[in-house]
Amino acid sequence: MIRLQVKSVLDRCFEKGVAAGHWSDAGMGKYTVELPKHEGQGDFSSNIALVLAGIEKCNPREIAAAVVKELAGEKKLFDRVEIAGPGFINFFINGDIWRTLIPVVIDRDEKFGKSEVGRGRKVMVEFVSANPTGPLSIGHGRQAILGDSIARLLEATGHDVFREYYYNDAGRQMRVLGESTRARYLELLGEKVVFPEDGYQGEYIIDIARSLVDEKGDSLKSVEDVTPFKERAEKFIFQDISGTLERMGIVFDNYYNERSLYEDGHINDVVSRLREKGYVYEKDNAVWFKTTEFGQEKDRVIIKSSGEPTYRLPDIAYHREKFRRKFDWLIDIFGSDHIATVPDVLAGVEALGYDPSLVTVVLHQFVTLTREGKQVKMSTRKANFITVDELIEMVGTDAVRFFFMMRRADSQMEFDLDLATKRSQENPVYYVQYGHARLCSIIRQAREKGLQPGNLEEVDLSLLQEPEELNILKAVSFFPEMIETAALDLAPHKAIFYFIDLAGKFHSYYNKHKVLTDDLPLTRARLALVEMLRIVIRNGLVITGITAPEKM
Repeated sequence: MIRLQVKSVLDRCFEKGVAAGHWSDAGMGKYTVELPKHEGQGDFSSNIALVLAGIEKCNPREIAAAVVKELAGEKKLFDRVEIAGPGFINFFINGDIWRTLIPVVIDRDEKFGKSEVGRGRKVMVEFVSANPTGPLSIGHGRQAILGDSIARLLEATGHDVFREYYYNDAGRQMRVLGESTRARYLELLGEKVVFPEDGYQGEYIIDIARSLVDEKGDSLKSVEDVTPFKERAEKFIFQDISGTLERMGIVFDNYYNERSLYEDGHINDVVSRLREKGYVYEKDNAVWFKTTEFGQEKDRVIIKSSGEPTYRLPDIAYHREKFRRKFDWLIDIFGSDHIATVPDVLAGVEALGYDPSLVTVVLHQFVTLTREGKQVKMSTRKANFITVDELIEMVGTDAVRFFFMMRRADSQMEFDLDLATKRSQENPVYYVQYGHARLCSIIRQAREKGLQPGNLEEVDLSLLQEPEELNILKAVSFFPEMIETAALDLAPHKAIFYFIDLAGKFHSYYNKHKVLTDDLPLTRARLALVEMLRIVIRNGLVITGITAPEKM
């Protein structure tokens, strides 16, 4: 907010310089206003003089001096403006400007931090899209939280967001699921069977088979077709997946069925279109896609010699259907194991005449769980991996969400179970939530004394002079901009870092200064600061899908 005010003033200064002939307009939009790298260099810093000097071939400090002279009249905004180093301009903001944030935040309340920068742009976020062959793993959990938090941030910035789960219920893995369930069903009936070599081993398969025995008895004993076994397993597992997503607070607008791509003829049509365009050929009884025409090192098989499509083909067909639904931006959240297939799918999109630049793919790295510094490898119950449900039972939904957002998507993640379960300020989610609860507690105590923190009448905000108070105000000023940046960069971790930093500023302030004092005017001013901070932390947690407890 304040940074944009500084930028606006600097832009006017630039335009005046152009009009006066001090420099050309070639530098328009090329300079920045940023946070300084080191303490003591002001609240903001600009490289405008360096940029213009490079364009005009002159001394940057001379340009900086001209800018500073032009800004001399902006005493309401700036305490002072200084030239530093080779020509950087450092801005020191008037304390009264920071304090004007308090009534703005309190007035906007739940709306503070939200914006319309997205201007209603239609965005589809596809995430999770796990095959219904087993419960959600922690890798899928990371993807679920990453996708949902991105969707929430985009909604908070005025985008029209549509969440979709690509329901992959076709192909070899589903056949293996049916075979695995049939084998366990026959075992429960006392039959000797050879379990499929690549079958699904989890205990959940036995549970599914047992439900068939309870309902059907041995009536399926002689059924060779795996369809009834596959359908029961698919239904059972998807109910489990849906329950897990619900526990995490994740709701989808649509589940897109992969099978429909076959039933509606989209698979065959895509192959026909690619063939018409000369991008498909036959070799070794297989159908190949000329991905080399789109910068790839080698062509790819899209239909095997057996006649079964590879996973690239339905993925290309599915993305074509996304484009046909007229979204302005397509966001795919995938695990890093998709890194080799993404270029092929984008090549297919381009070959079909669509713009691949409208597709943004976020690839996330895998997750390892640690306890006492050692990796936790195996589940004791449902599957041969730790499930999201088990993780939620261990640490709670908020910790799962918070920890999965703490790292960049493309960074490897170690989920520290010991840290996530601690009820202390060492635990970052507890640290932030406890900050909110502490703010709520101060406000409750104030109301018991007949004070109303949200009422700014007769409040003298100029009494907020402590460095810690100004630091809190400066941090709050970046909240709307941070939300926009986290949304547009598809980077929820930026929000999490901000929350931790802001909570730290509050805890430091609280430990050093009393809010409820014997000085009533000072108390009222500090209560206004507390109410502003409560709103900001609550809004941030709510936007990212984390609860904001009022008591802990």
